[in-house]
Amino acid sequence: MERVEQHAAFGGSQEIWAHRSHALDCEMRFAVYLPPQARAGRVPVLYWLSGLTCTEQNFITKAGAQRHAAEHGIALVAPDTSPRGEGVANDPAYDLGQGAGFYVDATQQPWARHYRMDEYVRAELPALVEAQFPVTDARAISGHSMGGHGALALALRNPGRYRSVSAFSPIVAPSRVPWGEKAFAAYLGEDRAAWRAYDASELIATAAERLPLLVDQGDADEFLHSQLKPELLQAACQAAGHPLTLRLRPGYDHSYYFIASFIGEHIAHHAAALRA
Repeated sequence: MERVEQHAAFGGSQEIWAHRSHALDCEMRFAVYLPPQARAGRVPVLYWLSGLTCTEQNFITKAGAQRHAAEHGIALVAPDTSPRGEGVANDPAYDLGQGAGFYVDATQQPWARHYRMDEYVRAELPALVEAQFPVTDARAISGHSMGGHGALALALRNPGRYRSVSAFSPIVAPSRVPWGEKAFAAYLGEDRAAWRAYDASELIATAAERLPLLVDQGDADEFLHSQLKPELLQAACQAAGHPLTLRLRPGYDHSYYFIASFIGEHIAHHAAALRA
C-alpha cells in the first residue's frame, strides 16, 4: 500500500491510500478517516459507497462527515466506485463501466475480469483495512444512489457482517429501473433471475437477518420517480415485515447538499449500533 494523501481534520487524519486489488486485478484507491480516538485504540468503522461517476474523493470533500465521525469515534472508509485504469473495460456512457461498478460481481465479458466490486467491498477491502489500520471488525455500511443500492444489497446478502445499514437516495429496485437494467444486463447477462441477488427490493423477502434499514430520500430529487422509486422497497418491507425507516425530506434533491444536511443523523444511527 502507498499513502498518497494525508490531511489533519477534526483532530484526526483524512488519508487516501492506493493498493493493488486482487479481486479487481488493478490498482485501487480508497479514503480512510481515522478519528482522534484511533490514536488510543481501535475504533469501529463505517463503509461509505458512492454513486455514479464518483471516486473516493466525493464523499470526503463534500459530505462534512469527518466532524461527526470524530465526535462519535468512528473511522470512515470510502472506496472508489469501480475498477479503473488502462486495460479495464469501459463504456462512453456515464452509467456503465469505470465509475459505475454497481457493486456486483460481473459474470459477462468484457466486464468479468475486473468488475468484482461486491467481492472487493465485502471481503478484500475490510480485510485490508482491519489488518493495516486501528479499527475493529465492528462494521456499518451506508451509501448514496448507486452506492445506496450497494449498501442495502451488501447488508441483506451478508447477514451478521454489518451492525447497521443506511442509504441516501438509493436505487432500491435496480431490476426495475433504467440505470439498473442497463448495468445488470451488461454485467450479469440477460437472465433476470440472476439480477435478484443484487436487488434490495427482491432480497427483502428472503433476508435471513432483520437488520433495520434507514433510508433518507429527497422529494425534489430529479431521479425520484424514474430511477429510485423508494415505494418499491417500502412495499417489499411491509410484505415481509422487515423494519424500515423511510424519511421523505421535503425540498431536497439528489446532491451532496442533501447528504451533508443529514449525514450527522446517519453517523449517530450507526454509532449507536456499533457501540451495542
